[in-house]
Amino acid sequence: MSLLWVILGFILLVVGGEFLVRASVALSFKFNISKMVIGMTVVSFATSAPELLVSLQAALSGSPAIAITNVVGSNIANIGLVLGITAMVSVIAVDKSFYKVNWPVMMVFSIALYYFLKNDSVLSAIEGGILFAGLIVFLIYLIRSAKKDTASDEVDDTLATVSNFKIGLWLLIGAASLYFGSEWLVEGAKAIAVSIGVSEAVIGVSLIAIGTSVPELAASVIAAAKQEKAISLGNLIGSNIFNIASVLGLTAMIKPIPVTEPSILSTDIFWMLGFSAILIPLIFLPTRLQISRLKGFALVVGYGVFMFLVFTGK
Repeated sequence: MSLLWVILGFILLVVGGEFLVRASVALSFKFNISKMVIGMTVVSFATSAPELLVSLQAALSGSPAIAITNVVGSNIANIGLVLGITAMVSVIAVDKSFYKVNWPVMMVFSIALYYFLKNDSVLSAIEGGILFAGLIVFLIYLIRSAKKDTASDEVDDTLATVSNFKIGLWLLIGAASLYFGSEWLVEGAKAIAVSIGVSEAVIGVSLIAIGTSVPELAASVIAAAKQEKAISLGNLIGSNIFNIASVLGLTAMIKPIPVTEPSILSTDIFWMLGFSAILIPLIFLPTRLQISRLKGFALVVGYGVFMFLVFTGK
């Protein structure tokens, strides 16, 4: 039965990703803003919802390790697994705004999270509020700067005439599919993991993290296959920022999150920082502003090494 829930969850997540990409492209026409920004706001909010629900539920039910490792593991999976597979599907051209704005912001949030956790082994309500406030400031900056963005990307022109009602319907279907799909996938994965005797921390950083990253995988691979590469990269970087700032930020504001597993600060968070940091040399060497299929393969291999160390006790 658990396997059935996992399969149904995957199907719903793929459907949700498809509808979100359609709605995002249509919205970029309506508001005359770049697809990169749409990917970092609308799509990222929807695809970060599973992480928020899982982390909040875990914190409230006395499983803080899952609340943190879910986000840390998802951020690792977004770059190592999702970006890697997306690049293997289609070579990703990188916009200059990636290393001028988006990547630095992601690193600032990642380092801030490490500092807050390392400082006193707890993410307090005040620290959560700081993270969330930082996200609001970043979104305001994105929206204002997007008005000046005149770069035109090739998209499906038929989406320029989609009605507001249809866009809203697509967003609703996409969000609902991602919500239920993620719930079923996570529950099924947890049941399978428990049946083979895996610890809570390992479940959080591996199976649950992968399960809640499937929306990003679905949305990004579909976007890459349709040549909507700006959305692919914007979605992933945006999701990593949202995971830290909104998921952990909002969860900590509701209930402070203590660090109960030593591995979170000794290894897991360094893997997250490492995968984030390596993106800069990756997009410049050897081919500038491009994530090739070979680079994507290297990311997936790196993620495989991480997963191997997780399940073998690091």
